[in-house]
Amino acid sequence: MTQLNETHDPASRSWVDSANQPDSDFPIQNLPFAVFRRKGSQESWRGGVAIGEQIVDLALAARHPGVFEGMALEAARAGSQATLNALMALGPAAWSALRLALSRALRASARAAQRAALETTLIAQAQAEYTVPARIGDYTDFYTSLYHATNIGKQFRPDNPLMPNFKWLPVGYHGRASSIGVSGQPVQRPVGQQRPLAEGQPPVFGPCQRLDYELELGVYIGPGNAQGQPIPLGQAESHVFGLCLLNDWSARDIQAWEYQPLGPFLSKNFATTVSPWIVTLEALAPYRALLARPAGDPQPLPYLDSTEQRTRGALDIQLELTLQTEKMRTAGQAPARVALSNYRHAYWTVAQMVAHHTVGGCNLQPGDFLGTGTLSGPTLDQACALIETTGGGKTPFRLPDGQTRSFLEDGDTVIIRGWCQKAGAARIGFGQCRGTILPARVTG
Repeated sequence: MTQLNETHDPASRSWVDSANQPDSDFPIQNLPFAVFRRKGSQESWRGGVAIGEQIVDLALAARHPGVFEGMALEAARAGSQATLNALMALGPAAWSALRLALSRALRASARAAQRAALETTLIAQAQAEYTVPARIGDYTDFYTSLYHATNIGKQFRPDNPLMPNFKWLPVGYHGRASSIGVSGQPVQRPVGQQRPLAEGQPPVFGPCQRLDYELELGVYIGPGNAQGQPIPLGQAESHVFGLCLLNDWSARDIQAWEYQPLGPFLSKNFATTVSPWIVTLEALAPYRALLARPAGDPQPLPYLDSTEQRTRGALDIQLELTLQTEKMRTAGQAPARVALSNYRHAYWTVAQMVAHHTVGGCNLQPGDFLGTGTLSGPTLDQACALIETTGGGKTPFRLPDGQTRSFLEDGDTVIIRGWCQKAGAARIGFGQCRGTILPARVTG
């Protein structure tokens, strides 16, 4: 588990002025990774690192003598490619060396030559566009929030909402990697089968009427493991490159008809949206938290349990979801908050997800992607899916201008943000994950 080092010093300041703003997501203590190019250009995609409102172009920085050397130079070259898979494969020592070299070169106390070299590599984030930062070979979505599982379960099993396995293992299913897109993508309303209107009738076919969001975090895998060789819990985080924001769009009416006996299929595979920036586990080290579980709950089996996981396995990440309807956008009204939750409420940690995923011999690869599942907290204002907020659509959510939503309508824009903030540490953030609903494609 990553320890604190000089890159976390809350007193550090950068010569990039925008990084020193108190509300910046990207101060010098963060330094997250993305893949970008200049907006509207045909330039090659390449890796970059956020600092304030700027991006350090790793492809340019790696060519400047004196900025990087040794392992940091190797990592910078790997990170300058069209995907971050090669960088992810190098492992924590290389990631940490690159992050330390960047931190030192971007500090206000940096040598003049280093500053001069990096200044030529900066590109304003406002002038950039992004793509999914890794070639994602496989995507597994988990179900790690006790509160989400309970809220959903109550709608079907009021007296016994949790399935008996939930408190023993991180439940997951295999998602669709090809339809993962980056923040800003339009999300076309899916079409599919829904329950028959009456017994004995054929199912209804048409556009989804109960379209929902799910506020999650995404986890990018770094070095993989050989098939048949599980990753022990104590080593799991050395196989994790970092975290991003994730919206796992869900077609609830399609899901209700298809999910038995094998789980969700078309209800989940039409679109998943990720934020462009990946925040490393090293950057998140100051925000470790106690893994809190209700009194009387069973302790995990030994392969999922350790003192370190119990005391520092959780992460204190604030998560906010806002919604802006088309009418609000036309009127110039700001998005309205629908949920404010925190990742520390999750029942299972990142390390436990990785350990469980591989315990049967599954081999993970650099760039593989895990979703945490919907990260709802203990109260309804922390519910991170409309199916929870509205009780399955029975109690519509009221927006400030009087509009209501049971589920998403065409033109709605959903925005997810995340940040970490506490006394004695620098505030760091994840940027945003945004998507807008488009009408369903007309079917013949």
